[in-house]
Amino acid sequence: MTKFSKFVAEVHSEYTLKHHFPIGVMWDFPDDENINRISSAIYEKGGVVSAVCHGPVALVNVKLSDGTHLIAGKEVTAFTNAEEDAVKRREVVPYTCEDKMQERGATFKDGGVFQCNVCVAGRVITGQNPPSASKTAESVVEALNKQ
Repeated sequence: MTKFSKFVAEVHSEYTLKHHFPIGVMWDFPDDENINRISSAIYEKGGVVSAVCHGPVALVNVKLSDGTHLIAGKEVTAFTNAEEDAVKRREVVPYTCEDKMQERGATFKDGGVFQCNVCVAGRVITGQNPPSASKTAESVVEALNKQ
């Protein structure tokens, strides 16, 4: 277990979790049982779960206590297929965020290559890319202030 995994294993669910990491999350986060456990617990306790850029891939395997995927039926965004093509990384990543999120039943919103785009689906807040980071954070703060 890596140092990061040990750290994540010790995190307790409270109010919000924001996944904001570079492309490495494509391999590390989707199947991490602690990331999935924490994300599910925060959401089910009424908290906000948020991610931006490649970070939303951390949400693709999060299941709620009723067995449904957290992102199923929700409008979400993340680094798009067109953006992977623009940076010539589609052949590098194991799959794209866009494709995997759609596989999980999410409605994927593409805001344009490297354009600011944020989706607020209740307490699941996702940002498309680095230009979306500030607006994503603002949306998280807004959602937390409503609680």
